[in-house]
Amino acid sequence: MTAFALDDPLERGPGLPRPGRVLRTAADSIPPSGLVLLGIFSVQLGAGFAKELFTALPPSAVVFLRIAMGAVVMGVVARPRLRGLSRRDWAVALGFGVTLAVMNLTFYEALARLPLGIAVAIEFLGPLGVAVAASRRRLDLLWIALAGAGVLLLAPWGQSEAVSWIGIGFAMVAGACWAAYILLSAAVGGRFPGATGLSFAMIVSAVLVAPVGITTGGVDLLQPELLLIGLGVGLLSSVIPYSLELQALRRMPKQVFGILMSMEPAAAALIGVLVLNELLHAQQWAAIICIVAASLGSTRMRRG
Repeated sequence: MTAFALDDPLERGPGLPRPGRVLRTAADSIPPSGLVLLGIFSVQLGAGFAKELFTALPPSAVVFLRIAMGAVVMGVVARPRLRGLSRRDWAVALGFGVTLAVMNLTFYEALARLPLGIAVAIEFLGPLGVAVAASRRRLDLLWIALAGAGVLLLAPWGQSEAVSWIGIGFAMVAGACWAAYILLSAAVGGRFPGATGLSFAMIVSAVLVAPVGITTGGVDLLQPELLLIGLGVGLLSSVIPYSLELQALRRMPKQVFGILMSMEPAAAALIGVLVLNELLHAQQWAAIICIVAASLGSTRMRRG
């Protein structure tokens, strides 16, 4: 994942430290593994708060609120520069924005139909697929089988009020978009300085989601308390984790970062229990463990 640079904010005044420098100093006091874990829990906590908003707004409206708030903050911190861009640059950045929009829309629709831990576990198949596709080891077949077993354990073969096939379908589409996000983020990072490419993509995604989000949310989107929660969701789900991941990647190998990120489905399940009171059955926990184990296995093999 990419993150915005913390050393670009505006000066506050003569003699005063820049906020980016203060944040970097604070981040340097935390081990990089701690930064990654904080980022993971920040993302899932943001998702938990977003799901709480579903009682007041439909998922598409919550997506718009989150992306719009995140785009505003990112636009201020890492203002994109559009001059001098080639057609290829525009195509990559626009594709990145479309991917972000579809990924968030489908994930929130999945979240409306599935427990948080299950939705994230299924979505995580996207990054797992990218990791396995980059390798040619026969042992990767084991990780594919293990992940597949996890999905089979999650599928609502009988009567299940907590899991639906539609929700699983949305989560799988979100996972495919996450895989595309990983590939496109590398292309965007090579064409745009810092996090300006991500900032531009978030603005594009906000514009794309706006019609459906405003239509479904209506005047409720203007309620001050909902706007405040939306700002919190945008910070927790985008700005804070991106910044923490950037600082961590500067101080740790990417392979170790990937191993730690494999814990995201488990963190999501834990947040689901603590924040949303989503108690999972033993079979569902076993499914999440299978997917986490498959991700850990594929990541560790890439280190060898």
